[in-house]
Amino acid sequence: MDQEKAGYSASPLVEVHVVDPEIVSQIRGLSKLGWGSKRIARELDVARNTVRRYIRSPHIESGSHIRPRRRKLNEDLVREAERLLKGDAAGNAVVVHRLLAQRNVASSLRTVQRAVARTRQAERAAQVASVRFETPPGEQLQIDFGEKRVVIGGRETCVHFFVGVLGYSRRIFVRAFLSERHDDWREGVAACFHHFGGVPQTLLVDNPKAMVLHHDPVSRHVTLHPGFAAFCKDWEIAVRACAPYRARTKGKTESGVKFVKGNALAGLSFVSMAALDAHLQSWMALADARIHGTTHEQPAARFAIERHALRPLPARPAPVRERRLRRRVANDSLVNVDTIRYSVPHRLVRDWVEVAVVADEVKIYFGSECVATHRRCHEPHRCVTLPEHYEGLLKRRRAEHDRAPVQSGLTAMGRSLQDYADVIGGAQ
Repeated sequence: MDQEKAGYSASPLVEVHVVDPEIVSQIRGLSKLGWGSKRIARELDVARNTVRRYIRSPHIESGSHIRPRRRKLNEDLVREAERLLKGDAAGNAVVVHRLLAQRNVASSLRTVQRAVARTRQAERAAQVASVRFETPPGEQLQIDFGEKRVVIGGRETCVHFFVGVLGYSRRIFVRAFLSERHDDWREGVAACFHHFGGVPQTLLVDNPKAMVLHHDPVSRHVTLHPGFAAFCKDWEIAVRACAPYRARTKGKTESGVKFVKGNALAGLSFVSMAALDAHLQSWMALADARIHGTTHEQPAARFAIERHALRPLPARPAPVRERRLRRRVANDSLVNVDTIRYSVPHRLVRDWVEVAVVADEVKIYFGSECVATHRRCHEPHRCVTLPEHYEGLLKRRRAEHDRAPVQSGLTAMGRSLQDYADVIGGAQ
């Protein structure tokens, strides 16, 4: 088939230098002496396949080999392939190859991929290219959650850590949680405001279901979760959500999450959650004192300017955590909340109760009656109990034990000494 008609440009043969002529002569000379290809390759330090090629093809001239130049589409077909890539093929070179084949263009997939490589590279660069956006002091706080498995109290635990970064100063805030629910987000944001001593104008978030119910990528209309919308209204802060699948819009906190994973928590273990919180507090001070890689200034020094632009904290902010859960009481009179177990009166075993989790307390209700109140625990896999919840249960168990007849070890197993005596006597 004519190459131009098949869609290829001219592909003349070229001579490519392969092996030094002296080496080729030695290969053939040793072969005539009866040496094997493996021994020759080891002796001359060349590839075994190279030795085989020159032994099996004595017509190949020493030190050269004729190989064709790689094929390529002509200019018209390259333009057509690029047009298809941007249109019907939707950026897929395999589809471009199939569409060209339907038009009787006989080309290999690799040839088509090389033809559109420059166009694909330009499109990828356009997709990932970003313009760094700097905000004025007090304008923006970027927030996100990350997670990492950390050894706490000798047990590996999945820790969810909230990260907030001020846009201007790059000052960072971190707090560890055992989950990543609605109230964890709200508690993290409120703690961040208190840590910085003020409230910025805008909160930049991603699109987690805990905060954003729907984000239309066309109209850019954002529907916030009602609880989170009420929280932002109480704190009088505006919310902006990143475009879907474009988390790098909040690159400052994305970098902050990586910084926490790779610096604050790398290779460390803690005796308790309280020890982890204390470590993060001291680490934040070190992070604020470092020279930031982008601003080339200390975040703490830039915050000296930004702090005056933050709005004051509200005098009486609304509660940030108020979660209600339905739980069934286990046989040990405990209910589970985020790996932490709280006791209830033993009379409610196997009944359903409602657990109200607030900032510092956990209250448990049976119907409208509050049957237990506990101080909220932050340590994973702990049991929080009250002795009065087991009153009467221990006394009944002790009474049952006291009423049980005392039996010897043999009697407890269904035998007595008389049984053995009868057997021995029968044997005599």
